[in-house]
Amino acid sequence: MNSKQHTLVILAPAFPADETDSAWVPSKQLFVQVLKKQFPSLHIEVLTFNYPYHTHTYYWQGATVTSFNGMHARKLQRAGVWMRVWQKLRALRKRSNIIGLFSFWCGECALVGSYFGKLHHIPHYCWVSGQDAKRENRLVKLIRPGEAELVTISRFLTDRFYASHAIRPQHLIPIGIDATQFAPSNGIRDIDILGAGSLIPLKQYAVFISAVKQLQQQFPGIKAVLCGGGAEQERLQAQIDALQLQNNITITGMLHHHEVLQYMQRSKVFLHPSAYEGFGAVCLEAMYAGCQVISFTDPMYLQLSNWHIVQNESMMVEKAAALLHDTHTVYQPFLLYSMSDSVKAVMRLFQYAEPA
Repeated sequence: MNSKQHTLVILAPAFPADETDSAWVPSKQLFVQVLKKQFPSLHIEVLTFNYPYHTHTYYWQGATVTSFNGMHARKLQRAGVWMRVWQKLRALRKRSNIIGLFSFWCGECALVGSYFGKLHHIPHYCWVSGQDAKRENRLVKLIRPGEAELVTISRFLTDRFYASHAIRPQHLIPIGIDATQFAPSNGIRDIDILGAGSLIPLKQYAVFISAVKQLQQQFPGIKAVLCGGGAEQERLQAQIDALQLQNNITITGMLHHHEVLQYMQRSKVFLHPSAYEGFGAVCLEAMYAGCQVISFTDPMYLQLSNWHIVQNESMMVEKAAALLHDTHTVYQPFLLYSMSDSVKAVMRLFQYAEPA
């Protein structure tokens, strides 16, 4: 009889340094939290390749996390990081019953996880989550994943991965949210337009600011908030100053996740101008907070009354104006996908159930 502890190993490029670090990809954090909650007997090992900036093992929300501090490793040093992860996997295999390996993104984590899994006959799945579906991801040729090994978070990514790599992922498991993270709301919506995310070029928040400037012509007192920080914060603030929108737009800087959710509950319209998005958990969160969502990206090809897909900036402005003008616009919570369901779907792939 095998008395070794059942263990799921998650391979991630980065992971929170401690339980107060809520900024790093909240959806992946939430997955681990809900996984531990729903499967308390399962031991979770997270091997994080690049961040935090240390090589220690620590505990996070009931999971054991080992960091390999590879953020600044280059060329041959990267191979050294992979070898250290491989050695850790060998050690875990000796003392644990590894039920599976689950890689976040189809990158170097999947490269190590896939080959280790094949060598030791351990199931491996890779959660394709964003830019890893693009043609520019050269690691896919080294990983050589099978269709059955790939899981995407959206229909868009399934199609994009196939178009880029001629491999159609077999599984689709959307990311979800946890409704219990939302505090009770007083129903007051004093923010007209909200945006939230990393202030980087891909997210196109210059479009957000330009859209608010155009909306100001119809709504002179419009109030907009942009939650987030990043490399473009100074440039975006300069754009706000140049357009004389200091009284209309506030950039909050980095916030804790629960603070972003509170801003969502105070907002009417959530603008998401990102040029490329695997899914965008913020859109799910904004809908559950009661916002009307407008985005350029269409992850699931669904027609929803509170998530509006537009093709360009002018259409984004037009739709936002129509929603703000319409006194019958409904701002009610809507749950599209729950992380609880996402976790259960992932664990079905590994054919794991909690002991009776």
